[in-house]
Amino acid sequence: MKPAVLLLILANGLYAERGTFVIHSILHAIGEERYEISPHNGGLLLEATNEQSDRGTTRSSSATLRMKSDYTPETLALKGKPVMTAPGGAGKVFTIQGAAPFAVQMVMMRYWASHGRPASLAVAGAEPVRIARVGRDTISVAGHTVALERYTIANLMFGREILWMNARSELAAAMTFAGGLPMEAVRTEYEPALASLFRAGVLQEMANLAALGREVPAEKTGSFAIIGATLVDGTGRPPVPNSMLLVRDGRIVSAGPREGTAIPRGTPVVDGTGQMLLPGLWEMHIHYSGVEFGPALLAAGVTTARDLGGEFDYLVAQRDAIEKRGARGPRLLLGGLVDDGGAKAFGHITAATPEEGRAVVQKYHDARFQQMKLYTFLSPEVVSAIASEAHKLGMTVTGHVPRAMDAFAGVEAGMDQINHLNYVSNMMRGSADGPLDVNSERARKAIAFFQSHGTVVDPTASWGEMAGHSKEVEVAGFEPGIGNAPLILNTKFRAMGGDTTAQQMRARLEQTLAVIGALHKAGVPIVPGSDTGLVGYGLHREIELYVQAGMTPMEAIQSATIVSARAMGLERDSGSIEAGKRADLILVNGDPLTNISDLRRVARVVSNGRLYDPAKLWRSVGFKP
Repeated sequence: MKPAVLLLILANGLYAERGTFVIHSILHAIGEERYEISPHNGGLLLEATNEQSDRGTTRSSSATLRMKSDYTPETLALKGKPVMTAPGGAGKVFTIQGAAPFAVQMVMMRYWASHGRPASLAVAGAEPVRIARVGRDTISVAGHTVALERYTIANLMFGREILWMNARSELAAAMTFAGGLPMEAVRTEYEPALASLFRAGVLQEMANLAALGREVPAEKTGSFAIIGATLVDGTGRPPVPNSMLLVRDGRIVSAGPREGTAIPRGTPVVDGTGQMLLPGLWEMHIHYSGVEFGPALLAAGVTTARDLGGEFDYLVAQRDAIEKRGARGPRLLLGGLVDDGGAKAFGHITAATPEEGRAVVQKYHDARFQQMKLYTFLSPEVVSAIASEAHKLGMTVTGHVPRAMDAFAGVEAGMDQINHLNYVSNMMRGSADGPLDVNSERARKAIAFFQSHGTVVDPTASWGEMAGHSKEVEVAGFEPGIGNAPLILNTKFRAMGGDTTAQQMRARLEQTLAVIGALHKAGVPIVPGSDTGLVGYGLHREIELYVQAGMTPMEAIQSATIVSARAMGLERDSGSIEAGKRADLILVNGDPLTNISDLRRVARVVSNGRLYDPAKLWRSVGFKP
């Protein structure tokens, strides 16, 4: 049914339109959104409810959108948020907040189509939304072939959503990254075709990635030299002023004093005078949710990133595009997410028995994942089976400590690494909610246990600070990168936090830093990651917190370079500036050995021998340089 006919029928009160979307997180069904559009006071009324149960947490939301008969919005009320009133005037302005409800997105598409399909659609209180038709896909449902138009939607969330509309102007499905993790919505009748739509979405993401590459080409490739910078090679050796480093075909040929070192004739030269040359940074805990993450990470100086939970096919495609086709993004290492089956599972790959656990490990190993990432609801016997199989295949095991175990049991069952500091901190307390004294006998025994087992800890302290910050504290006070973020991210992170006071926030952070400092002092390897924090800048903040915890700036830099490389078994290939290693490098303005925050001042980044201008990378994904 054409939109004009649908509008006429609705406006005349002949019937109400109804529909249901199944909501998925990482391709695992977690709830539904139901909507109804009905005639109201000569216009239209959309009412939508969304109910989800994600990893054992149930939440609901609702929306009411009042519109004119041509879908021009008048007011939008979201549960728990102020009513948004559409601005007056004849301009093409829509009223929407974020990705959900998906029914509001559907109405936005109808409004856009009935108002001339502008390249840019103004949105009340936000950046303009950019809508582009990018293709057509056909799916088979109940023996019938259905044609769907595919679109990309930019600026509702960070990155571009992918959305499908059917011939009746109904939303058929959407792939988005609401909340920082992959999410899918599919109309109930099209649920059997989700896998087919997802594959088409992954191909679209790769097309988006290729377009980013054309927008920001490498400025140097092949052979080139960097001269004049102060070289900090990451090994702990003293800095080398006025250095010379030679790159050829993605590898470091030589690095050392410039004096007395000849540069091969005809070699392009990059002048690093007044800058510091360091190994590229490692982001050891991220959820790589969309191709826009790649340029942002590179711009922040990240040349290796470890993903710890996402959609299998997308992650493999993203990694291969970077690895085989030089797509824009850091080298991507993958941890294979696995949880117990059932409604509470996180993600679409699960294991309820030891046999299923071993099969999952084999699946990830065959796809060249480096690690297994355990999640909350796995049983102890499945954890043991996964760890044993992973170790047999040369993989390591990281993740959350499953709820049925504590960190001691998890490590004894085969966990090589632990994500998030709380699992370690809990072993240092006298009781679950009791005080934590890092000098107590219990704490010392716990630290000694992790040290003796060589357990690698990924604290994600910056994510804890951001997600739980006090509303009394301005985000820019601890994360200055927020001022450079696209408006949609700026708004998202400023809105985070809880009811804690500034004093409570400081006390909690002091305890976190005390634990990190005690672990580091005892020789427990610490690797930095920002989880779903502000992409790029979250890693900088994590490293800054390590210095506050007692690491020297050099030790904090090493945690994000050679220590992380050792944790992944790649120290012979990367993590420091030495002849024969990957050419993963950053040039920064300032001196991070004196002021660790100078790591934020990346002037050039070299990823696998390709040199980029960070300012251009930032701009390509909507950040201010």
